[in-house]
Amino acid sequence: MPSYKLVYFNVMGLGEPIRFLLSYGGAEFKDVRVEHSSDEWIKMKPTLPFGQLPVLEIDGKVYSQTLPICRYLAKQFNLLGKTDLDTLQIDEIAMALHDFRRLTVSNYFREQDPILKAKKKIDVMENVIPFYLNKFEERVKNNDGYLHGGQLSYADLFFAAISDSLTTAYEAEITKDHPHLKCLKEKILAIPNIKAWLEKRPKLDF
Repeated sequence: MPSYKLVYFNVMGLGEPIRFLLSYGGAEFKDVRVEHSSDEWIKMKPTLPFGQLPVLEIDGKVYSQTLPICRYLAKQFNLLGKTDLDTLQIDEIAMALHDFRRLTVSNYFREQDPILKAKKKIDVMENVIPFYLNKFEERVKNNDGYLHGGQLSYADLFFAAISDSLTTAYEAEITKDHPHLKCLKEKILAIPNIKAWLEKRPKLDF
């Protein structure tokens, strides 16, 4: 198996889906965490492919961007569906989950201006979160308990991996009114390799 090293900030964030996938696949990996305000990050930033984290080193070569990394790992661990059209739809869902997290956590929850944050909160709570949760709930309901095709895909792991951050931003369990999503999350977190990761990972809010 290749040698993996994930470099990201000391948060779950966009690193957590990658950690879930590596854990699911039984891959040993170095989980390197960098403080955002540290000299280490300032020095590291210009050396990265696009000046961003996370990056995943595979046998010493650096690769960036969360979704392409997740998709690569999903292929290694047979989580892309049976056909190219399955893969297209799974990628579609993963991209929507990425957008959901960006709008809810990055754009709203991490907003530093209290006045602007208060304005954003109304839209996020009344529009963004209900819209996405209802869409994903319907997918799981119609796909035998998964987001696509009646079988586990990397989109399911992606959802479970970002759910804690979404819950922190929502100020309530993100699946509380969506029973199919709740069952999906519980099912993913009960996978032995994922459960083992949860037991040893740092306890963080987002």
